[in-house]
Amino acid sequence: MKLNTRLIIIFFAIIILPFVLAALTYFVICSSIVWNMKQTYDMDDIPLSAALNPSEVYTSITDRFMDIAEEKLSTEDTGLVGAGDIQDIDKQLGRISSFLVLSKDGELWYISPEREEDPVLQVIDPKQEVVTQSGYSLYYNDLRRVIKVKDYQMADGSTGYIYIVTCVGIIVSEISGEGVLISIVLVLVLTGILLTSWVNQGIIKPMIALKESMKRIEKGDFDTPAVTAEKGEVGELFEGFEKMRLRLKGSLDERIKTEEANRELVTNISHDLKTPITSIKGYVEGIMDGVADTPEKMEKYIKTIYNKAGDMDFLIDELTMMSKIDANQIPYRFHRMNVGDYFADCAEEVGLDLGTKGIGFDYKIHCDSEAEINADPEQLKRVINNIINNSVKYRREENSKITLRISNKDLKTLLVEIEDNGKGISEKEAEKVFDRFYRTDASRNSKQGGSGIGLSIAKKVVEDHNGTIWATGRENEGMTVHFTLPFYVEEPVQTEEETTNNPIVKLEKMIGKTVESTVAGIKSGVEKTKAGVEKTKAEIEKKTRRNRGEQNEQDSDH
Repeated sequence: MKLNTRLIIIFFAIIILPFVLAALTYFVICSSIVWNMKQTYDMDDIPLSAALNPSEVYTSITDRFMDIAEEKLSTEDTGLVGAGDIQDIDKQLGRISSFLVLSKDGELWYISPEREEDPVLQVIDPKQEVVTQSGYSLYYNDLRRVIKVKDYQMADGSTGYIYIVTCVGIIVSEISGEGVLISIVLVLVLTGILLTSWVNQGIIKPMIALKESMKRIEKGDFDTPAVTAEKGEVGELFEGFEKMRLRLKGSLDERIKTEEANRELVTNISHDLKTPITSIKGYVEGIMDGVADTPEKMEKYIKTIYNKAGDMDFLIDELTMMSKIDANQIPYRFHRMNVGDYFADCAEEVGLDLGTKGIGFDYKIHCDSEAEINADPEQLKRVINNIINNSVKYRREENSKITLRISNKDLKTLLVEIEDNGKGISEKEAEKVFDRFYRTDASRNSKQGGSGIGLSIAKKVVEDHNGTIWATGRENEGMTVHFTLPFYVEEPVQTEEETTNNPIVKLEKMIGKTVESTVAGIKSGVEKTKAGVEKTKAEIEKKTRRNRGEQNEQDSDH
């Protein structure tokens, strides 16, 4: 429920609920009074309205007893007016907290035996009326009594007054004032309890639950959800808090995963860099110690050092590429390319490289070779090389083979498949091979090393080409990596002015220039490195020849 609606209900409840409760309380009190009157007066026909004016009931009853007493006193048979008859009437009056007093010829001749000491008797003067007019009642405040008076005349000519004295409590309930006060207090308290309970249930308890959830999050518990059955603003607050909790949990999980990946990366890179560096140091020490004492050995040592430096350069290039992926700064240059020509060139280059390693290679194309795709040739080649390099790492010792197949997945999609017959993968591993830093080989032997980021780079590049990539295979039977690329679709021709003013084209030119300058700088650095290696090689050969000459001179002296 919305807070505004809740406040409106509370407002009207504060006004209406006390009236409803007061009416209910009033009905209960009136019913209690009437029931008490029925029990007291032994009357079943007392209406509920009598609770508002109990004097009507009192008047009706006392009038009846007054008539009975008058009839007894006025009878010609004075014997009937004995003490027994009067006491009978007095006893009946006692049931309604009243008693009888009679005067005769200016003297009190009958007083209820149980009321002879009642202080109201001091007010009654048998020689004169206590009311201004016969039949009227008079209420004495300090004595809390009501006196009803009527004159009579006996058969023998004697005159007097009949007094019926009633305690105030019989007319006005002694608890009515206190009852009203208690009722008001109870109504207010009950109203407060009901409204407070409702507010507590709808607002306070959810806020306490939300506070507890915040404390749990403060302590690092992001797994316990915050839920409530309330709707409106409170429900929306919980919903927003729950989304925040899930985001924080996701961020925490991602941070933990990243930290673990970074630690693994440091370990992997340390191992992968240490291996070629150790080899380079070993071969350099061999050259310095004169182990490479022939031109053939020297050439072998230099070539090995160069290859190890190339491995390090490849690893650093992968890490650089990964950092660009994280920053979403991969420099793409998409071109419209012929499928047959592009993959034929890739197959030729890959085949030559695999041939030098003694690995068989097969290239098959089962689609229209004239079909075209829109792709970055360099980045797409990186995808193919990374997949093939992964197959090489896990190849068989003998008769290893890699197949590149090109076909149509459907009319709009090109399917590229790279299959090997190597170690293979399980279904569980197939779901993880594209995760960053994931490696199926935990032993990290020198033959199957690597950072475990090649396939994750391939996945990112394929997805940026609006394609998908996945892997299938079986253990000890090989693995196949599949990825798709959309065929090129002819777009409406733009005018030269539209092309020139197109912000995407401008951005592409800007990125192209940046990439060209970066590539030029990298090529320049590589050339300088190669020149340095050649120079070092020449110096080492010169030193070797000089050492040999000195050795020959020593031999001739001997």
